[in-house]
Amino acid sequence: MKIAAFDIGGTSLKMGIVSSDGNILVQGKAAIQESNGDQILQEMLRWLDLQHGYEGIAISAPGHVNPFTGLISMGGAIRRFDNFNLKIWLEQRCGLPVSIENDANCALLAEKWQGKAQQLDDFLCLTIGTGIGGGIFANGNLVRGGHFRAGEFGYMFSSQPGAERPGSYTMNEVSTLLVLRRRYAERVNRPVESVTGEEIFRGYDNGCLISRRLVDAFYNDICAGIYNLVHLFDPTHIFIGGGITERETFLDELKAQLNWFDIKDTVIDITTHKNNSGLLGAVRHFHQTHQAQ
Repeated sequence: MKIAAFDIGGTSLKMGIVSSDGNILVQGKAAIQESNGDQILQEMLRWLDLQHGYEGIAISAPGHVNPFTGLISMGGAIRRFDNFNLKIWLEQRCGLPVSIENDANCALLAEKWQGKAQQLDDFLCLTIGTGIGGGIFANGNLVRGGHFRAGEFGYMFSSQPGAERPGSYTMNEVSTLLVLRRRYAERVNRPVESVTGEEIFRGYDNGCLISRRLVDAFYNDICAGIYNLVHLFDPTHIFIGGGITERETFLDELKAQLNWFDIKDTVIDITTHKNNSGLLGAVRHFHQTHQAQ
């Protein structure tokens, strides 16, 4: 059984045709301008029109997602998706079964299905992208919460809250690549659109003082979040996903900062499938839903 899969992000839409055993047969990607939800919907329909032989559609989406009804009550970076039922919208246009799950939960499902967590009962996934997301697997089960909001690690305070406004100093405010780019742009007096994460980390590698200070603070804030998660959930493992993990030295640099936090018996690692985790996890959720029905 072949499934058309989508992994929705604020800056890109990943697309694939995935077999039942988890092989990605066809793959594509589209750049998304300013988290434009309407562009995402059109790109999805365009991709589906070009593909053949798929029997269902699986979606990994940000925000608060009800995986049973398909309603996205809050779309995360994609505000067009607030109170929007993407499952029904696609089923009406394609005439095929559609499943949808939160993107961090999809990363977790991929790790449990075909990754390093196959034999684990208590682990977390932490995703670092336009925002910070998380997935919780505790006592052998995926934890979604009473309002499908469990795992919103980005709303944890990462450092001492300030008086400026509620929500300041959360992980979403200090630990994403977008925030890192904004801070760098302010320091060098350039528009944020002209700054890339690659440029900042290249400066870090080459000893640029601005890059080093900002990247060290970025890592430190991630570590503070990990410290909180370890003491809240007592996981045996935490797997980190997102574009930042494409950096070969990411894990070593993160662990160097973690040494200050004295975390000894929780394994910190990157997700097995990196940027493909969302696609694979979405397909895993589709099959679980299909089997249940």
